Amino acid sequence: MAAEGTSKKMIATQAEMVEARVPLPYRDQCAHLLIPLNKCRQAEFYLPWKCENERHSYEKCEYELVMERMLQMQKIREEEAKLKQTKKKGQSIPLIPNTANA
Repeated sequence: MAAEGTSKKMIATQAEMVEARVPLPYRDQCAHLLIPLNKCRQAEFYLPWKCENERHSYEKCEYELVMERMLQMQKIREEEAKLKQTKKKGQSIPLIPNTANA
């Protein structure tokens, strides 16, 4: 099941995330990478150089999600700007009225 607005699918189930005690703000499309990362961190006593591969995978996934959201927001802003331009053109008052040209 993909979350609304993203192309990535949820791999980790709600039950897996509850079992792994993943905090609610982190239950996104990258949670399946966070679970092994947190297990590695616990096993290695949170030494930063021990779980580099897992951390890199998780951070890359999060980065891709953020970039996808930014692109979607940019498209929405461009569409709104176009809509605003068309409304502005339709409601603008001409400097020289049509009757003066006759």
